[in-house]
Amino acid sequence: MGAFLDKPKTEKHNEGGVGNGLRFGLSSMQGWRVEMEDAHTAVIGLPNGLKDWSFFAVFDGHAGARVSAHCAEQLLDHIITNEDFRGKIEMKEGTEIQPSFEDVIKGVKTGFLKLDEKMRSMPEMASGEDKSGSTAVCTIVSPSHVFFGNCGDSRAVLSRAGKCVFSTQDHKPVNPTEKERIQKAGGSVMIQRVNGSLAVSRALGDFEYKNVQGMGPCEQLVSPEPEIFIEDRNQQEDEFIVLACDGIWDVMSNDELCDFVRSRMRLTNSLELICNQVVDTCLYKGSRDNMSIVIVAFTGSPKVSDEAMKKEQELDERIEAKIKEILADVDVRDVDLPYVMHTISEDIDGLPPGGGLSSKKNTVESILNRLRPKKTAEEEDGTATVEDDWR
Repeated sequence: MGAFLDKPKTEKHNEGGVGNGLRFGLSSMQGWRVEMEDAHTAVIGLPNGLKDWSFFAVFDGHAGARVSAHCAEQLLDHIITNEDFRGKIEMKEGTEIQPSFEDVIKGVKTGFLKLDEKMRSMPEMASGEDKSGSTAVCTIVSPSHVFFGNCGDSRAVLSRAGKCVFSTQDHKPVNPTEKERIQKAGGSVMIQRVNGSLAVSRALGDFEYKNVQGMGPCEQLVSPEPEIFIEDRNQQEDEFIVLACDGIWDVMSNDELCDFVRSRMRLTNSLELICNQVVDTCLYKGSRDNMSIVIVAFTGSPKVSDEAMKKEQELDERIEAKIKEILADVDVRDVDLPYVMHTISEDIDGLPPGGGLSSKKNTVESILNRLRPKKTAEEEDGTATVEDDWR
């Protein structure tokens, strides 16, 4: 469940890259949690004859960061090197033979299970000293298809032709098939958690939930088995993929996040900046968890638009005018950011879809700081009153 800080840690880790007709950006923030337990992977161009393939993943750790960090380092290798995945990769008359659908599906599943089995033998895991676990959501992008693998409640979505057309399914203990497996393994679902404790029904690690004798790894209270999905690529209409942990999805729906990302793509080419805006928006919307997001953009993603930039500037001008109205009617000493955000109406025309006023929090704060008078030294130490001639 995790403990919380007195105030959030808002420093962000950012990365970005380009290749294989893709662009990616990512951002992660610790937020209110006492520890950063998220991790991620982003690789454009894979080994073993798969230079046109790419891999992206987000891992959301719990009860510690060891499993999520280890998965970020090792999952890709366990997928592409196991016999089920690479069995069909060979060079024949100078032509690369790519893995079939069946190879990828089997290989991804085998990679997850082999990594989980290997981690169980790590000394700190075997001794029970470390009880951490991690969700994992990943995507493999080939020239013709997108493969998704999901284990837990991190989530991936695909935006195509202006709509969210695909989403992985969260693995929660209350899901009927998940609950049935848990109960068959001798467990229970209480307060929507495995044995009243763990909020996800599939994860890597969490070995204290994987000790039922006579049952295979995928039959335990918590299963490491990924659910795998395949989508054909549409070169003209595919826009972007988003992978994110539940710290994002707790406060934004699939459609809201896709709409927000799509609108921001018309204002900037920087996917890292857009990821930062998503994380900031979710923090202000009330997310109390670690937050991590990866955006993978296809060539068909929205392009920067002069019209969109003009509309955004006009929106900022409307927000500034509204703030001036607010400041004109109150004592300046009563004005702070929460007051202004609460007072500004959500029906301001042109607010970012999916983000709303929360996504303009930094803009509001910047305008407010510019419009408010600077305090004198006397005002800082309480020996003077605030004059109102600043209006």
